[in-house]
Amino acid sequence: MLDDIHIWSEGRRASEEEILLCHTREHVERVRDTKEPTWLDADTLCSETSYDAALLAAGTAVEAALRGAFALVRPPGHHALPHRAMGFCLFDSVAIAARWAQAELGLERVAIVDWDVHHGNGTQDVVDGDSSLLFVSLHQWPLYPGTGGPYEQRAGIVNVPLPPGTGDAGYLDAWETVDRAVRRFEPDLLLVSAGFDAHVDDPLADMELTADGFRELARLASGLAPRVAAVLEGGYNLRTLPDLVAAALEGFGGS
Repeated sequence: MLDDIHIWSEGRRASEEEILLCHTREHVERVRDTKEPTWLDADTLCSETSYDAALLAAGTAVEAALRGAFALVRPPGHHALPHRAMGFCLFDSVAIAARWAQAELGLERVAIVDWDVHHGNGTQDVVDGDSSLLFVSLHQWPLYPGTGGPYEQRAGIVNVPLPPGTGDAGYLDAWETVDRAVRRFEPDLLLVSAGFDAHVDDPLADMELTADGFRELARLASGLAPRVAAVLEGGYNLRTLPDLVAAALEGFGGS
């Protein structure tokens, strides 16, 4: 359960050393040194203020892991690869929070559950091969970025690809796989990559989740570890996003 989601406070900037827990120095320097608007990939624009924004997103995710809170941040992070930006994402905030919690809080096992409609390929790349981290992703498939298919499974990586139109009932059925994987892992901390672009009115996908569905996913996630925190990922309908975040907060146990 999230402990402090009813108390609003400002986040903080991550240090460069914290970013380097998950990203190469060359990538960090490229984002930091960008002065003129530059496309880092086909979807990801970087400008002179992007580095500060990405540091604030990552640092606030770290604070969420510390406090048991929900980090309301942008830019999102779960597509950012260790060596480059991708898909609107500069630094992988949730992965940085996971590695920080291990290094600074002494937590041995951290699980990340990603319910953004797109597969979190960047987070998967960070976690892959590290037995102290678990990554579980529910996502529409096939869809951008093309990863996370049904046969992309290995130790520490559980992908649950879902067809378009899955809706609330289908997500709750699929959650059984998430529940088994996380409980078997027995994490000290669960971090949720909470994207809301699977909503029925989001323009980027076709999954038809409702606010009630997100509320129930959050409620189920809140019981999977002694410490739980969440980080905002996608969600591109600005009219519906506030209500969806509020529904998730209710599910996590806050007000």
